[in-house]
Amino acid sequence: MNLPFLDLLTAFGQSLLFAFIGVLPILNPLATAPLFVDQARGLSDQGRVMLAHRIGKNVAILLAVTMLTGSYVLRFFGVSLPAVRIAGGVIVASIAWRMLNTQQATTDDATQMAQALTEDKARVKAFYPLTFPLTCGPGTISVAIAVGASLHSRTSIPMSLVNLSGGLVASLLLGLLVAVTFRYSSTLLRRLGDTGQVVFMRLMAFILLCVGVEIVWAGVRALLAGLGVVDAQ
Repeated sequence: MNLPFLDLLTAFGQSLLFAFIGVLPILNPLATAPLFVDQARGLSDQGRVMLAHRIGKNVAILLAVTMLTGSYVLRFFGVSLPAVRIAGGVIVASIAWRMLNTQQATTDDATQMAQALTEDKARVKAFYPLTFPLTCGPGTISVAIAVGASLHSRTSIPMSLVNLSGGLVASLLLGLLVAVTFRYSSTLLRRLGDTGQVVFMRLMAFILLCVGVEIVWAGVRALLAGLGVVDAQ
């Protein structure tokens, strides 16, 4: 069945907005920008820019792959979304806890950090933990899987392809947004001053800890609801 071009274009735009608006609030690159600055403190300006671009690229690829194949991969390995939330939430909470309890670096510590965090090591850290789970965490993965499943149309294959294309473009835009936000995060935070940066970073680490705990609880509650122990919400 041939669909009118205007209908396909409308479906593309709706899918793009649906995926973008659905993922953006939980991805929230502004909340993780201070964590990026803290992790990349020992790099040069050029190194931070390259790292920001690499993280943005990783986020776009991770979201796109998750939307396309996430539900099928979990089904193949027999892994449920609650299990993904619990495992990912534990990782997020543990990283946030370490950052929350890290003492402010002295000049000597900063010098050692600058020597230890080379460009090669930063390239390795670009995916873990900076892309996953700090930027694109289990909550984002869960939402992306749900969005991807919703984009599959039962009416026709062309409509499914158009919907998925909209989701892929949304993934690209979200990755670009992450890259731009992280690239200029140092400039934005520099206006806060040293004390303001420490306070803001600790606050974001605490919020990230709360998010990790909430993700774990959401997974536990879903498992308990499946067993009939609590009511599903």
